[in-house]
Amino acid sequence: MTEFLSDAREFLPILFQGVQLTVLITVASLAVSTVLGLFWAMLRVSGSRVLSGFSVVMVNILRGIPIIVQLFYIYFVLPEFGVSLTAVQAGIIGLGIAYSAYQAENFRAGIEAVDRGQVEAAQAIGMGWWLTMRRVVLPQAIRIALPPYGNLMIMMLKDSSQASTITVAELALQGKLIASSTFKNTSVFTLVALMYLALSLPLILLVRHLEKRADRS
Repeated sequence: MTEFLSDAREFLPILFQGVQLTVLITVASLAVSTVLGLFWAMLRVSGSRVLSGFSVVMVNILRGIPIIVQLFYIYFVLPEFGVSLTAVQAGIIGLGIAYSAYQAENFRAGIEAVDRGQVEAAQAIGMGWWLTMRRVVLPQAIRIALPPYGNLMIMMLKDSSQASTITVAELALQGKLIASSTFKNTSVFTLVALMYLALSLPLILLVRHLEKRADRS
């Protein structure tokens, strides 16, 4: 135990540098996936067979390709077409695009859970499709989608470690580098696990709170 505490004092400052990148990638990817996921969901429920079909195809493609492959494609392949991104930028965009497929299904389920009678009533008083979505459907759909949205946040936090495969020195990679140079695998990866848990716990509590609110509603 004494040795572990000594290792913690030595390694934590380095690991905290990785935590900063982990948080940055998680938050930025969450923003990208939310905007893009809502876009896919809106196309899906637009009423246009072409737009809905396009959304279905894109979501299935993104869900069918592993995240790590998408990251490799963005970071290693796009430069061949003249699009060069830093590792952090590629990690954010890659995770954001990958998770947009899951966000899309989450938002679509929320939209379809809204009482159809409210939509018909809004249209009966002259509201167009977009105005109905903005004022009637989306406020309720977002509230319905919040609990699973919280679960996606936790998953994205953990999957941010996949950015290490394209050289992003986030928490997992920092831990791996320290372990490979010091051979103190037990201390290092225990600290990494505890730090991921510390980052996840507030999100877990948030999800539980959102689920309770949704149940009361």
